[in-house]
Amino acid sequence: MVNVYPPSEDTYLLMRAATSEARPDDSVIEIGCGSGVISASLIGRVRSILATDINPHAVKAAASLGLPAVRADLFHGIRSRFDLILFNPPYLPEESELDPDLTEDHWLSAALNGGADGREVIARFLKGVSDVMSPRARILLLISSLTGLEEVMELARASGFTTEIVARERYFFEELYVLKLRSSALR
Repeated sequence: MVNVYPPSEDTYLLMRAATSEARPDDSVIEIGCGSGVISASLIGRVRSILATDINPHAVKAAASLGLPAVRADLFHGIRSRFDLILFNPPYLPEESELDPDLTEDHWLSAALNGGADGREVIARFLKGVSDVMSPRARILLLISSLTGLEEVMELARASGFTTEIVARERYFFEELYVLKLRSSALR
């Protein structure tokens, strides 16, 4: 899949968390679906699923797996509400050592580059995600230690969410986390 972020450790960690969290009556949206493998793993396990990505090549890849897929910048233009929201955002700080073979392609660079501190896209996501949340919504957000676990958790709390680490894996250069977020109003 040229121009699409290939499934990697972060993909599989979020996939395991998503399959564990998904309920048969959930409507699910995956923001930034990339190859579509996470959404595809939920087919038949949930009531409905929608895969979105800003990258038109990723939308094609997801559709080729039989998924309803639309091109969107985060959830802009999406008018439905979802019970489970999955997001593996671009989370690497701009100055990180990124693989030059991946980042010479605009779309792959966009899948990795989270801005100066790695949290710019996450902050935009947190600011507007409530517009697509059902009353019982849960969010699974994948982040890296390079992005700053405490900083992302504080951003989430400041945006009105409770946070819980539901999965983690350590690699030689980073630790990956899946955070489960829920609206503080639901507590």
